Amino acid sequence: MSVFKFKYFDIIQSISSMKVGTDGVLLGSWVSCERLDNILDIGCGTGLITLMLAQRNSISSITGIEIDKLSSEEAKLNVERSSWSNRIEILNTSLQDYRSHTKFDLIVSNPPYFDSNNSQKRRDIARRVNALSFEELIVHARDLLANHGTLSVILPIASKLDFVQQALDYKLYCNRLCYVKGTPKTATKRVMMEFSLIQKLCQEDFLIIEESRHQYTEQYISLCKDFYLNM
Repeated sequence: MSVFKFKYFDIIQSISSMKVGTDGVLLGSWVSCERLDNILDIGCGTGLITLMLAQRNSISSITGIEIDKLSSEEAKLNVERSSWSNRIEILNTSLQDYRSHTKFDLIVSNPPYFDSNNSQKRRDIARRVNALSFEELIVHARDLLANHGTLSVILPIASKLDFVQQALDYKLYCNRLCYVKGTPKTATKRVMMEFSLIQKLCQEDFLIIEESRHQYTEQYISLCKDFYLNM
């Protein structure tokens, strides 16, 4: 059994199409989630971000939706083994088919971003936009957001302008973003962004993960120390 151990929960990831990765930990650590009633995790995979947000916010009810059946079953198992199972629901459904009377204070997603192809491998399906395009994510998230709600995503830097423009087309405005670099000398690879229905000045920040191999920056340690065991 493949298990990734965090400080306050474990992630079993034997059958999930997507394993624990830095992107998920970054987004789950960075996203604004304090004192929120209802949170939706789109494409929750193993349940990693869902559980991180449950740890960070003791009052929230969290729904995780996952189109891949085996991944959703593993997410349910991880939730059942956690201390927050009474506040979390995992559903095996696509975003396009998901219906909710609840409006969410926060919607979070580590979405697929590779170009479409015809592969039927579960990992390829999870990583490519065949099943969920940026526009579909934006449209459905906007419909599910509370008036004061926030949509938060992590994407490759090359996808930033496209996503921001499509969000603008549906009156979702980028209010906060963080550019992520692996080391001081490498190019920016990722960007984390928060969008809302309220237009205001966007707050920009930068994050470097490592000074050198396995020598993490103080900024990264501060962001993720509540989760990683050896940090």
